[in-house]
Amino acid sequence: MKARAAAPGGPAAPRAYETVVAWVEERILDGRLQVGDQLPAERDLAARLEVSRAVVREAVRSLQAQGVLAPSVGAGRAGGTRVSALPSGAMTRLLRLHVALAHFPLDEVVEVRTALERLSARLAATRATDADLALMRSHLEQMRTATDRKGFNDGDTAFHVGLARAAGNGLAADTTEAIREALRRPLMERFTALDEETYADLVQDLDREHETILEAVATHDPAAAEVLAEAHVRTAWRRLRGSAATMAP
Repeated sequence: MKARAAAPGGPAAPRAYETVVAWVEERILDGRLQVGDQLPAERDLAARLEVSRAVVREAVRSLQAQGVLAPSVGAGRAGGTRVSALPSGAMTRLLRLHVALAHFPLDEVVEVRTALERLSARLAATRATDADLALMRSHLEQMRTATDRKGFNDGDTAFHVGLARAAGNGLAADTTEAIREALRRPLMERFTALDEETYADLVQDLDREHETILEAVATHDPAAAEVLAEAHVRTAWRRLRGSAATMAP
């Protein structure tokens, strides 16, 4: 499985450490490596893949930075490197960066966010606990008492991530958080572009819409929660999208 040089004029050959990364990823995906499993010893893995031990160490560092691998504490068979349960924060960070760096059109990002919001609202209306509802209500208060637009945007993000968490679907919640974080800068730019009167009207409307979504969730009305959540995201984006026309180039 030694890394091969690229053919003239062909795509670039993978860097040596990527061969090791691909070997680990393939075995995780097909189930041969599970959370808690130990990787082969550095010397053995280097010999198996026909790479240097330095290359194996580089690959391990890369996967540790992503949260895929973690060092095992101990000596002998108890030491080494094991497959880690990827923390949700790590996945959120990677997805957030991917969304931000891939330069997806904002309309596409919002379209995905709308679908997630509908799912989250519908599920939250059947799964939200009293603690979930209390947390979302605290985020409403955070928005109402915000002294600046950044504070309002932070509360708005927290409310929608809280709604996704209340749905009880970890993947949907992590994806929602990543998308909201990727949207933080463009949303703030549009909030900032609004004049005081327009911003005040928008905040009042958003507060009312948040309240109705929370009420639908609290009264266990998934159909209403889903419809209200979709209308909220689409309406808010239409208004903020229009504010881009007033932004300086």
